[in-house]
Amino acid sequence: MLSAIEEDRIEAAVKAAEEGSSGEIICVLAAEVSTYREVPLAWAAAAALAMPPIALAFGLHPLSMAAGAGVWMVAQAGALEGELARALGLYTFAQLALFIFVFLIVAIPAVRRLLTPRSLRRHRVARAAHHQFAAISARAAGSQTGVLIFVAVDDRQVQILADGAIHDKVGEPTWARAVKAISDAMRGGRDPTAGIIEAVEICGAALREHFPATGPREHAFSPRPLDV
Repeated sequence: MLSAIEEDRIEAAVKAAEEGSSGEIICVLAAEVSTYREVPLAWAAAAALAMPPIALAFGLHPLSMAAGAGVWMVAQAGALEGELARALGLYTFAQLALFIFVFLIVAIPAVRRLLTPRSLRRHRVARAAHHQFAAISARAAGSQTGVLIFVAVDDRQVQILADGAIHDKVGEPTWARAVKAISDAMRGGRDPTAGIIEAVEICGAALREHFPATGPREHAFSPRPLDV
């Protein structure tokens, strides 16, 4: 997450961007919006399920392990039954060991972030942003010109949501520019502060153009980190 100094810089940028407009900009910063528990399970299951066909491709299968180099015949069925059961047991144990090993490796946060599909991260961040926007809107009755900038720092995902009144006037290109500013700043794991400030300025310019101030403004909400 960002340091207190970086959060202060963003808060100052929000206050400056809101001046001269009747709108409001809310920045919410999250580390991760989910623990993505299904990701280690999915990779572990995939590795365990992939083991049998890979083993078969290399000629390692329970029957050959039990029979050794000889030719398996019907007469040998009784003698080989115990060996086959042991071979299947070892085969199953190897699958279980591989499952646990892969699960523990992928469960390491840095590895999990690397192996989590971008589409899943985008979906979870979008859902969290919409929930946050709905909660803010419910507490800000009468306001139709609010903009939410939702940044999931560790997920490297950004969502910008706006009330219908300003969205209809501004349109997607402005929000896309703001999202790109933050995404570019986060690329390569860099500090997103400069990108967030640029996005705030873009949103502020849109608010001043379409919803200029009509009197003294009240700040109902301020930028804050979100613990999830």
